Amino acid sequence: MLSMDDLFKGRQFDREIIILCVGWYLRFKLSFRDLVEIMAECGISLAHTTIMRWIARYVPEFEKSGTVSPAGSAHPGGSTKPM
Repeated sequence: MLSMDDLFKGRQFDREIIILCVGWYLRFKLSFRDLVEIMAECGISLAHTTIMRWIARYVPEFEKSGTVSPAGSAHPGGSTKPM
């Protein structure tokens, strides 16, 4: 398993932005384009394909580390409370 520093090394966007988008995608079942709109409201410009690549890259790593359950609900803050 990669360390958090190695996992996000060389990325254009901050680790927090990536984790936030991936977590929202999994937790709330938002579309990639919905996330692009939310990020645009926060002043962050990115393409829906960027989020698609983040999902493909980071969800398996988050599942290994226990940050995301295999069923797909994200626990970005480490909380395991059901909604």
